[in-house]
Formats: sequence, C-alpha cells, structure tokens
Amino acid sequence: MPVSRRSTFKAATALAVLGASAATANAAEGRAGGEVIGTGSDSLGPGLGMPTPDTADKLYDALDFQQAVLCYLWAIPAVGMESARQMLVDNAGARSGDLVLVTGYREVSVMLGSNVTTPYVFAHFDLADHPVVFEYPEGATAGSLIDWWDRPLTDVGASAPDQGKGAVFILVGPGQEVPEDLPRGTRVLRSRTRRVLLFTRGLDSDPQKVKEIFETARIYPYGQSAGQGRTRILRFKPEGRLTSMKHPEGFAYWRRLANALEGEPVEDRDRFFAAMLKQLGIESGRPFEPDARQRKILQKAAVLGGETAKAIAFNTRVPGMRYRDDADWEYLIPPSFTNEQNVPGGTLFEERTKFFYEVTGTSEAVLTRTPGAGSAYLVAYHDKKGTAFDGGRSYRLRVPAEVPAKLFWSVTLYDTDTRGLIQNRQQIVDRSSRQDLRKNSDGTVDIVMGPTAPSGLEKNWIPTTPGTSWYAYFRLFGPLEPYFDRSWSLPDIERTTT
Repeated sequence: MPVSRRSTFKAATALAVLGASAATANAAEGRAGGEVIGTGSDSLGPGLGMPTPDTADKLYDALDFQQAVLCYLWAIPAVGMESARQMLVDNAGARSGDLVLVTGYREVSVMLGSNVTTPYVFAHFDLADHPVVFEYPEGATAGSLIDWWDRPLTDVGASAPDQGKGAVFILVGPGQEVPEDLPRGTRVLRSRTRRVLLFTRGLDSDPQKVKEIFETARIYPYGQSAGQGRTRILRFKPEGRLTSMKHPEGFAYWRRLANALEGEPVEDRDRFFAAMLKQLGIESGRPFEPDARQRKILQKAAVLGGETAKAIAFNTRVPGMRYRDDADWEYLIPPSFTNEQNVPGGTLFEERTKFFYEVTGTSEAVLTRTPGAGSAYLVAYHDKKGTAFDGGRSYRLRVPAEVPAKLFWSVTLYDTDTRGLIQNRQQIVDRSSRQDLRKNSDGTVDIVMGPTAPSGLEKNWIPTTPGTSWYAYFRLFGPLEPYFDRSWSLPDIERTTT
C-alpha cells in the first residue's frame, strides 16, 4: 500500500537530523538509531571547537547522504530515459536504430503513464560514433524525438511541422560537425546528449496498419545511402516476465543512473550535481564501483529519494496544479513546465521530478494551448477526503454530457507503485467515449471503478484489485477552449456503497 503524506514527512524529518551512517534500513518508516549530529559546538566533541576525525567522518556521511537524496530527485528524467532503453533491450533485443512496436495490455503495462488506445513505437539511438539519418514515414502518427534529459528535439507525425507527411532528419550528437552536403529538405537535429529516444504512437488502433507505416522508415549512419538503410521492427518477447520502465528501486537506481550518464557531457546547470555524484562513486568514464560506505549511503538515499519523489508527484506543493477549486482534479503537467526545463532565474526541479516520476517522454503537442490540437491530462490521486483510492472499494465518476474534446475522452487507472496500468484478470484499465458506454438520461456517463461491476453498468466498469491502490488520468484528445479557460467542470471521483 502507498506511504501516506504523514509517514513520508516523518521519515524525511527523522533522517534530516540523523547522520546517514546511523540511519537504519527502514528509514522510510521514520525509525532510526544512533547518535544525532547537533548544530552547536558541543556536538563536535573534544578538540576545542575543531572536529575530531570521528565527528568529521559522521558529518561527511551526513553530507553525502543529503546530496545523494538531491541527486536522486535530479536524476529522475535521465534514469527514466535509460529505463526506457533497457526496456527495449531486455524485452525486444533492440539495438541502436531498431524500431519496436508496443501494443496491447501486457506490453503497455510495463510503460509509465501510457494507455492501450493505440500502439506505440520506440527506438533508441546512440550518436557516439556518427550522426544518424532518420527518414521518418508518412502516415497517421504522433510523437517526438527526445534527448536523454527528456527534452524534445522535435515533434514527429501529425503534430509536427510536416503534419504527418514524413520528414528526413539527421541526428547530430555533442561535439559532432553538421555535414555540409545534406540533401535538400533534411532537418538537422542537434542533440545535447549522446543518446536520443523516439517516442511515438500510431493514431490507428490496428497494430498491423501502424507496422506498415513504419516499414517505410529508414534509419542509417550518415555516409551510407538510403538504400543501405534497414528497418527492423521488433516486438516484445511473447512469454516470460517483461522489464518495466519503472525507475529501479534501491541500489539498482544508482547503477541505472551511472549507465545513463556514461559518455554524456555535463551541462552548466548540472555541474554541482556532477560534483556531488563524484563523491558517491558515479562519474562518466569511471567504473561504478562504490566502496562499502558509499554503497550504504546510496542504498538509504534511494529509499528516502523514492518516497520524496512519490510525495512530490502525489502530494505536490508545486503552485497552480489544481484545475478548478470545486474539485480535486489536478493538471498532470505543471502549468509552469517548459520542455526546455529552464526558466528565468533557474532550472525546474520539483516540476520535472513530479512529471517524469509518472511518465517518460514528452512533446510540444502535450503542452499546446491551441484548441483542438494535441491532448490534455487531468489526474486524481485521492478522493475528496484526501484518502488513497482503494482497490477493494467502489467508486464512481460522473462524466458530464459535454466534454470539450474534439476527438474523444478517456479515463485510465494506474497502479500507485508501478505508475503503469492497473493489473486485473479482465485486462480492462480504461473507458472512453469511443466505446459503447451506457449513458444516463441527461447524457452524462457514469464510469464505475471497483472489484465488482454494478448491475447494468458492466460496459462502464473498470475492475480494481483489493490490496492495491490506484489513481486516475482523464485525457482529452483535441481539448477545446472550455478546458483551457476552465469554464468546464469535471466532478470528483466519489466513493459508492456498491
């Protein structure tokens, strides 16, 4: 079950005043033992105000622990990107430049914040040795090419400048020269990171049609001809456990981060974090082999870092997140968020932690404020009493008759722990206006969520599982002006007795 806001706060408070070497393995529950490092001169022990070697060791342990927690939160976008790459490698054997088609409940379940409405297509690119040419196909798709800090290089497909007519890109990595003899119409995309991810989806629900679109794509190193380009469209292995995009837990988080940063340049905004990580044994070009002290600190920092990220996501203090005052729906994407992640006077921190703890992959289209374009996302993490949604209880969302969505709307439920689709034997995780839902006499639609379906509302039911908790996304595809100006209202999800 998820940790509450109160228990997370108790954990953070306890650990903030304890030397990291004294914290116990159950730090997330707020229990710790050992000597408290005070702030007065009396806490430094003998030495006439000069720290003793023992006290200095404890202070450095505390400092490294505090910095490790901050580095955990800072690294969430890059760890998410590396986790997406690992998902493609483990589940499909994908190499740099291979396309991977992801579709259906089993496969989409290992993604963060995704839905089963239409198929996805992924690819990862390593630009370390040379630029890469990507002849993106014509057809009904929408997505983006993003760098290893989850910053879009460009949108692709229907939401891109080519409006779904296809385009030729050349991906140029850090320090590489832009070729001078490019064919007319080639778009140069200069990435600030060595690695790039393609994150897109077909707009047709038929996986075969989406596959046929991407069979016309060509991906090849610069210097080869288009005829030498290959198109490998891979699928996830049909059996066995699949690797999730979820950020790893415990010490595995830091190993994933070390892999994500390997060979990547350090940007000006990140230099202090690079210095902190060096003290923890993480540095590009150096094997990640932390000693026993570093390993202990990293293990404990991953516990508190993970719980803090959960608090930032599900109990955010980022201002302006409430959609309207008459209900508890929040924006998934902070209104202050920019894909560049920099704002006047600084770089976004908690805003990007919140966003990329739940999802991997963004685009210009998801930030659009143009009515009828892109998509919009509202999220409900708790009921109106502030209590987590319980998979063993029943709830109802009454969707208004008129939803300001040009295309359609949908409701999808996600598991609190994995941030992926909820798991149930029916493999039903969402309901949408594209389905044959039962309507009330006034045109409203009751979406019901719980372990059993109310009689007569089976078509509107999303099954939940006792012993788990969930949260909900309400998506508007092609959001219209009443959504943007907030004149449209979406009621709270309410608990029912059925």
